[in-house]
Amino acid sequence: MVKEFTYRGRTLEELKAMDLRKFSEYLPSRERRSLLRGADIIEKFLKRCEKKKMKGKPIKTHMRDLIIVPQMVGLTIHIYNGKEFLPIKIVEEMIGHRLGEFALTRKKVEHGAPGIGATRSSAFLSVK
Repeated sequence: MVKEFTYRGRTLEELKAMDLRKFSEYLPSRERRSLLRGADIIEKFLKRCEKKKMKGKPIKTHMRDLIIVPQMVGLTIHIYNGKEFLPIKIVEEMIGHRLGEFALTRKKVEHGAPGIGATRSSAFLSVK
């Protein structure tokens, strides 16, 4: 028994049928303003995604501040994190978030074992 995905009471099919301006009414205020200001940018990005998808090429982008809209669900987008492009598969739960939230720019610090000369006190140890 799988629960059907809804976003603010609307199914994914209903959201995909809406245009961007109508969909923006369901977003929180910050994302709504961003979407309305950059609606033409998102439409261009979606057209580019369709072209790349037809050719079988990966969709790469530096636009980390792009709002995820329902038309992107199911795509794998390679998002730049400052060093490399990380492949991110867009799922229903990501709608309304930004692309950059899913491509982290910092890694967890993993320190190695300290060696000789790592601290002031290690200078006085005998080296065998």
